[in-house]
Amino acid sequence: MPARCRSCTSRRGSREIEHIGSAHDDAELETLKAIARQRLAAGQEELDLGLDAGPATGGPLEIASSRMGHLWEALSRAYAALGFDAATTGDEVFRQLVLARVIEPVSKHDSLRVLDEAGITSVSYATVKRRLPLYAEERWRTALAGACAAHAPAGTGLAGALRRLHPVFRD
Repeated sequence: MPARCRSCTSRRGSREIEHIGSAHDDAELETLKAIARQRLAAGQEELDLGLDAGPATGGPLEIASSRMGHLWEALSRAYAALGFDAATTGDEVFRQLVLARVIEPVSKHDSLRVLDEAGITSVSYATVKRRLPLYAEERWRTALAGACAAHAPAGTGLAGALRRLHPVFRD
């Protein structure tokens, strides 16, 4: 049986192709595919939101449809679970900007296009521009930093740095 090659690709500005190996049978090919998936997912750890895992845990989810509304609902749930809804007192414009940029990292203006493609009715760009000064205020940034710190391990990384530098984050 001729050898079959398996390559792993990754896009970061330019295309990089890494040769994983050659397989001589189906078992070796599956092993190489598993190795390629691991390399592609390197550094892409799961964020534990403390949500119920559902009936099946671990492994990739089966794609049953391609409706973007499911993605929007999942991102909205994660946004709320991280405490951003409470930190922003339910500011819908900010939530839409954040989640649109999670879906596709684009400009503020292009975020409205992403929302439209997701089937979400968005505000006008003029409204987004009017809200920007609010988002730059210290109380706004402090509330968001507090929500982030609540999910960082105590004493290390972001949470530790915030607790050392700002009295709001001390226990």
